[in-house]
Amino acid sequence: MAVEFDDVIAEPEGTYSIDCVWKGSNRLFTCSKNCCYKTLTLICALPIAFISGCTFACLTFQHIWCVSPALRQCRINCYMVRQYLTSVLDSCLGPCCSEMGLCLSRIRIGRYQLTSSEVV
Repeated sequence: MAVEFDDVIAEPEGTYSIDCVWKGSNRLFTCSKNCCYKTLTLICALPIAFISGCTFACLTFQHIWCVSPALRQCRINCYMVRQYLTSVLDSCLGPCCSEMGLCLSRIRIGRYQLTSSEVV
């Protein structure tokens, strides 16, 4: 639903302008709005399109030639670090954790009700 010009600017009850004033002001408003919009698009559309195109091209170049190879290199290096850390931890901490597990496996946890004399 379009808003009419006379709905936006309303006169108080009892005071009315001549009809040609409303029609003329509506035409002037619409014409100036359209003229201003077309002038701004004529002036700004091409530079904005140029800047947006350059920005997108730079972003694409950065991701294809910089980010993707860097991520690939990081994955390769992280794989090697992971293999190294896995072998070191398995050889050093593995036996300690196994022995600690064997010692703690003998612990039995039970559930029972405390009496009032046992509560500290």
